Amino acid sequence: MFYLPNAAIDVIKIFSLGALSFLVAFWFTPFLIDFLYKHKLWRKEVRQKAIDGKDLTYFQKFHSEGETQVPRLGGLLIWAVPLILAVIFFFLSKIDMWWFRKLNFLSRGQTWLPFFALISAALLGLTDDILQIKGRGKYIGGGLGLKKRLLIMGLIGLIGGWWFFAKLGASTLHIPGVGDLGIGILYIPLFVLATMAAYSGGVIDGLDGLAGGAFASMFGAFAGIALFRGQIDLAAFCIVILGAVLAFLWYNIPPARFYMGETGVMGLTATLTVVAFLTDSVLVLPIIGFLLVFESGSVILQLLSKRFRHKKILLASPIHHHFEAKGWPHYKITMRFWIIGVIAAIIGVAIRLLG
Repeated sequence: MFYLPNAAIDVIKIFSLGALSFLVAFWFTPFLIDFLYKHKLWRKEVRQKAIDGKDLTYFQKFHSEGETQVPRLGGLLIWAVPLILAVIFFFLSKIDMWWFRKLNFLSRGQTWLPFFALISAALLGLTDDILQIKGRGKYIGGGLGLKKRLLIMGLIGLIGGWWFFAKLGASTLHIPGVGDLGIGILYIPLFVLATMAAYSGGVIDGLDGLAGGAFASMFGAFAGIALFRGQIDLAAFCIVILGAVLAFLWYNIPPARFYMGETGVMGLTATLTVVAFLTDSVLVLPIIGFLLVFESGSVILQLLSKRFRHKKILLASPIHHHFEAKGWPHYKITMRFWIIGVIAAIIGVAIRLLG
């Protein structure tokens, strides 16, 4: 009789769900694209000003036409498909067949919190996308201002941090190769800070294919860490996200058929934070998510330089626009950033597995 060990069954479960997520999202995307174009769900006005109120010279040069002809809301694909699959396999698990029970990856201890972060943040991002499409809101071009979005993400982080600390009893920070460091109630502000910091890197969604490839490597890395720790449902969750992201990326590579939008960026960055804390990997989150740090850091340095030195250190920010301004083709920037993201993810996983 043919026999598979439990570990092999777990791996088959994870990769099967990832492949299924990609196929479902890939099949559904043309219908979503037709809907988005039919209703012209794109920005009607391109951003004219930067965060500091200055003119976006290089951004206007490279993006003025394209951004008003490509719809937003592509991020719907990234959170709707995992949710649909989770619900389907949850109900199928009630059937008296072991493989249906095995494919269920919705579990209270591992995936309820990531799903809460994903859906709540994505729905808030969806609201912002709709405001931008309709041109409503005080922000330039419509939508919520950056401060409001950061505040919202901070609130989500506060809820998550409180839940981890008060309900799950989490109060330690794992240091790879050393051990656990008790930080007590400081766990909550650390969670808030990590959530807001991860979201600030969402500015990476600025070139066709860039964000999709970056998030794919990050969720792949955390899937590996979760698998190593025996968190099978969490690993499956990350791989299901990865499958949906890859299907999105298929249609987002140049020329993009749609953009991720805030509904994708807010959902994915909030989820990354929760997954990092669930796997005791928050200290390697800046490494695995190096591209997010790289992008948000370039914006912060640019703003500080203009504020105190009264001159730029980059031609444009985030830094991928700097390379655009230097004459790099879009595909070269995107692919080189993908390579950096993969290498950073590998290094992050290796460091996390030290202990």
